[in-house]
Amino acid sequence: MRYQVVIAGFGGQGAVFLVKVLALCAGNKNIECLGTENHGMSQRGGAVSCFIKLGDFSNPVIDTYQADLLIGLEADEALRNMQYLKSGGIMAVNAEDDFPAADVYTDVARVDAFAKAKAGDFPIQGLNVYMLGVAARNDKNFPFTLEDLKEAITQMNAKVAAQNIEILEKGYANVME
Repeated sequence: MRYQVVIAGFGGQGAVFLVKVLALCAGNKNIECLGTENHGMSQRGGAVSCFIKLGDFSNPVIDTYQADLLIGLEADEALRNMQYLKSGGIMAVNAEDDFPAADVYTDVARVDAFAKAKAGDFPIQGLNVYMLGVAARNDKNFPFTLEDLKEAITQMNAKVAAQNIEILEKGYANVME
Protein backbone atom coordinates (compact mmCIF):
# COMPACT_ATOMS: atom_id res chain seq x y z
CA MET A 1 0.00 0.00 0.00
CA ARG A 2 1.08 3.55 -0.76
CA TYR A 3 -1.13 6.38 0.49
CA GLN A 4 -0.31 10.05 1.05
CA VAL A 5 -2.20 12.59 3.17
CA VAL A 6 -1.88 16.36 3.55
CA ILE A 7 -3.55 17.98 6.55
CA ALA A 8 -3.91 21.77 6.35
CA GLY A 9 -5.22 24.24 8.90
CA PHE A 10 -4.25 26.81 11.48
CA GLY A 11 -2.27 26.38 14.67
CA GLY A 12 -4.43 25.00 17.45
CA GLN A 13 -6.83 23.13 15.15
CA GLY A 14 -5.21 19.75 15.75
CA ALA A 15 -3.45 18.93 12.48
CA VAL A 16 -0.52 17.41 14.36
CA PHE A 17 -2.96 15.33 16.45
CA LEU A 18 -4.37 13.84 13.22
CA VAL A 19 -0.88 12.92 12.00
CA LYS A 20 -0.30 11.09 15.27
CA VAL A 21 -3.64 9.27 15.02
CA LEU A 22 -2.86 8.11 11.48
CA ALA A 23 0.67 7.10 12.50
CA LEU A 24 -0.76 5.03 15.37
CA CYS A 25 -3.22 3.38 12.97
CA ALA A 26 -0.30 2.51 10.69
CA GLY A 27 1.77 1.16 13.56
CA ASN A 28 -1.14 -0.96 14.79
CA LYS A 29 -1.43 -2.48 11.29
CA ASN A 30 2.35 -2.85 10.90
CA ILE A 31 2.34 -0.39 7.98
CA GLU A 32 5.39 1.77 7.42
CA CYS A 33 4.80 5.50 7.74
CA LEU A 34 6.69 8.76 7.48
CA GLY A 35 5.36 12.11 8.55
CA THR A 36 6.24 15.75 8.84
CA GLU A 37 4.81 18.36 11.13
CA ASN A 38 5.18 21.94 9.98
CA HIS A 39 4.70 23.81 13.22
CA GLY A 40 5.80 27.19 11.84
CA MET A 41 3.48 29.83 13.20
CA SER A 42 1.20 27.28 14.79
CA GLN A 43 1.63 28.71 18.27
CA ARG A 44 0.30 32.04 17.01
CA GLY A 45 -2.60 30.67 14.97
CA GLY A 46 -0.67 30.69 11.71
CA ALA A 47 -0.76 28.24 8.85
CA VAL A 48 0.05 24.60 9.57
CA SER A 49 0.44 21.81 7.05
CA CYS A 50 1.40 18.25 7.84
CA PHE A 51 2.24 15.33 5.59
CA ILE A 52 1.97 11.62 6.29
CA LYS A 53 2.95 8.86 3.91
CA LEU A 54 1.81 5.31 4.49
CA GLY A 55 3.74 2.49 2.83
CA ASP A 56 7.18 2.09 1.37
CA PHE A 57 8.54 5.63 1.06
CA SER A 58 12.02 7.01 1.72
CA ASN A 59 11.15 10.71 2.07
CA PRO A 60 8.33 12.23 4.15
CA VAL A 61 7.74 15.21 1.84
CA ILE A 62 4.78 14.98 -0.52
CA ASP A 63 5.43 16.32 -4.00
CA THR A 64 2.98 18.36 -6.04
CA TYR A 65 0.04 16.32 -7.41
CA GLN A 66 0.86 13.24 -5.31
CA ALA A 67 -1.47 13.28 -2.28
CA ASP A 68 -4.36 10.84 -2.21
CA LEU A 69 -6.19 12.87 0.43
CA LEU A 70 -6.24 16.48 1.58
CA ILE A 71 -7.95 17.19 4.89
CA GLY A 72 -8.64 20.92 5.07
CA LEU A 73 -9.45 22.01 8.60
CA GLU A 74 -10.01 25.50 7.20
CA ALA A 75 -11.05 26.47 3.65
CA ASP A 76 -8.28 28.96 2.83
CA GLU A 77 -5.60 26.58 4.04
CA ALA A 78 -7.14 23.79 1.94
CA LEU A 79 -6.92 26.03 -1.12
CA ARG A 80 -3.33 26.97 -0.25
CA ASN A 81 -2.38 23.26 -0.19
CA MET A 82 -4.50 22.04 -3.09
CA GLN A 83 -1.46 21.71 -5.37
CA TYR A 84 -0.47 18.56 -3.47
CA LEU A 85 -3.68 16.70 -4.34
CA LYS A 86 -3.39 14.33 -7.27
CA SER A 87 -5.98 13.99 -9.99
CA GLY A 88 -8.63 11.66 -8.62
CA GLY A 89 -7.63 12.44 -5.04
CA ILE A 90 -10.15 13.34 -2.36
CA MET A 91 -10.45 16.64 -0.54
CA ALA A 92 -12.33 16.66 2.76
CA VAL A 93 -12.71 20.32 3.60
CA ASN A 94 -14.32 22.42 6.29
CA ALA A 95 -15.90 25.09 4.10
CA GLU A 96 -19.08 26.95 3.29
CA ASP A 97 -21.20 26.24 0.20
CA ASP A 98 -19.28 28.68 -1.99
CA PHE A 99 -15.97 26.81 -1.67
CA PRO A 100 -14.40 27.23 -5.15
CA ALA A 101 -12.58 23.89 -5.30
CA ALA A 102 -15.91 22.19 -5.96
CA ASP A 103 -15.71 23.68 -9.46
CA VAL A 104 -12.26 22.18 -10.03
CA TYR A 105 -12.37 18.79 -8.32
CA THR A 106 -15.30 16.42 -8.48
CA ASP A 107 -14.18 14.52 -5.38
CA VAL A 108 -14.72 17.15 -2.71
CA ALA A 109 -16.34 16.22 0.59
CA ARG A 110 -17.31 19.66 1.85
CA VAL A 111 -18.96 20.33 5.17
CA ASP A 112 -19.30 23.55 7.15
CA ALA A 113 -17.91 22.11 10.37
CA PHE A 114 -17.59 25.57 11.93
CA ALA A 115 -21.37 26.03 11.57
CA LYS A 116 -22.02 22.57 13.01
CA ALA A 117 -19.81 23.34 16.01
CA LYS A 118 -21.53 26.71 16.53
CA ALA A 119 -24.90 24.93 16.39
CA GLY A 120 -23.72 22.66 19.21
CA ASP A 121 -23.34 19.46 17.18
CA PHE A 122 -19.87 19.00 18.68
CA PRO A 123 -17.32 21.09 20.64
CA ILE A 124 -15.11 23.21 18.38
CA GLN A 125 -12.03 21.50 19.88
CA GLY A 126 -13.15 18.34 18.06
CA LEU A 127 -13.19 19.88 14.58
CA ASN A 128 -10.08 17.93 13.56
CA VAL A 129 -11.56 14.59 14.59
CA TYR A 130 -14.87 15.47 12.93
CA MET A 131 -13.07 16.18 9.64
CA LEU A 132 -11.12 12.93 9.98
CA GLY A 133 -14.46 11.14 10.15
CA VAL A 134 -15.67 13.00 7.04
CA ALA A 135 -12.48 12.03 5.19
CA ALA A 136 -12.60 8.38 6.26
CA ARG A 137 -16.22 7.98 5.16
CA ASN A 138 -15.95 9.80 1.84
CA ASP A 139 -12.64 8.39 0.56
CA LYS A 140 -13.28 4.88 -0.72
CA ASN A 141 -9.51 4.25 -0.63
CA PHE A 142 -9.00 5.42 2.95
CA PRO A 143 -6.59 2.87 4.43
CA PHE A 144 -8.14 2.51 7.90
CA THR A 145 -11.50 1.45 9.24
CA LEU A 146 -13.56 3.42 11.70
CA GLU A 147 -12.54 0.86 14.35
CA ASP A 148 -8.85 1.43 13.54
CA LEU A 149 -9.33 5.17 14.08
CA LYS A 150 -11.20 4.64 17.35
CA GLU A 151 -8.42 2.42 18.67
CA ALA A 152 -5.75 4.98 17.80
CA ILE A 153 -7.75 7.82 19.37
CA THR A 154 -8.06 5.77 22.55
CA GLN A 155 -4.30 5.14 22.52
CA MET A 156 -3.65 8.88 22.13
CA ASN A 157 -5.57 9.91 25.23
CA ALA A 158 -7.94 7.51 26.97
CA LYS A 159 -9.35 10.31 29.17
CA VAL A 160 -10.99 12.13 26.28
CA ALA A 161 -11.34 9.18 23.90
CA ALA A 162 -15.09 8.74 24.41
CA GLN A 163 -15.82 12.35 23.43
CA ASN A 164 -13.43 12.22 20.44
CA ILE A 165 -14.91 8.93 19.25
CA GLU A 166 -18.42 10.39 19.43
CA ILE A 167 -17.27 13.35 17.31
CA LEU A 168 -15.47 11.02 14.87
CA GLU A 169 -18.67 9.03 14.43
CA LYS A 170 -20.65 12.22 13.71
CA GLY A 171 -18.15 13.18 11.02
CA TYR A 172 -18.22 9.66 9.63
CA ALA A 173 -22.00 9.82 9.38
CA ASN A 174 -21.76 13.01 7.33
CA VAL A 175 -21.86 11.46 3.85
CA MET A 176 -21.44 13.81 0.92
CA GLU A 177 -23.61 13.45 -2.19
